Amino acid sequence: MNFKYMPLRNLVASVSLALLLSLAGGALRAQPLPPKLIPAPGGEVILPTPGDVRAYESSHYAAARRAGDYIYVSGVIISRPSGAPNDVAMFKAQTRGAFERLGARLRASGVNFADVVMINSFHVWDSPDFAADRSAHFAAFSEVKDEFMSAPHPAWTAVGTTGLLGERGIVEVQMIAYSPQRR
Repeated sequence: MNFKYMPLRNLVASVSLALLLSLAGGALRAQPLPPKLIPAPGGEVILPTPGDVRAYESSHYAAARRAGDYIYVSGVIISRPSGAPNDVAMFKAQTRGAFERLGARLRASGVNFADVVMINSFHVWDSPDFAADRSAHFAAFSEVKDEFMSAPHPAWTAVGTTGLLGERGIVEVQMIAYSPQRR
């Protein structure tokens, strides 16, 4: 734009329009993309993020899937980042991140934590990536879970295991939510 010969009112209008477009563009970018939905028998596959789409295409699993009145949310792995301490504070922070990812999958499916009827969690009790015993491990996990989920509580099965698919995995959490289909 050549501002040198532009009348003042046009200059103000152009700058105002540019500022509005800039702000609107930033707001638009901040909005999450709608989930990719793939029709499936009895419901649909729900892929909330581009990363979930890539995982679906390369590893052949859905982040979430509706089947009838239920939403099945694939497991999210809680792990220790490379170089991070292996203490309770790190574990709680990573657990919060996992519950935030689970919450995003639930919201993309049209439900929330209050709709969860079942949790399955798989714990590597003696993981070198978390320096605490089974009791402290479960207590820390439960404390964070309770930050996201309140009564009435879902059914819950916690299973001990020797390892997870994710490197440095400590816990994997999957959920099932009840959400009657609109007929």
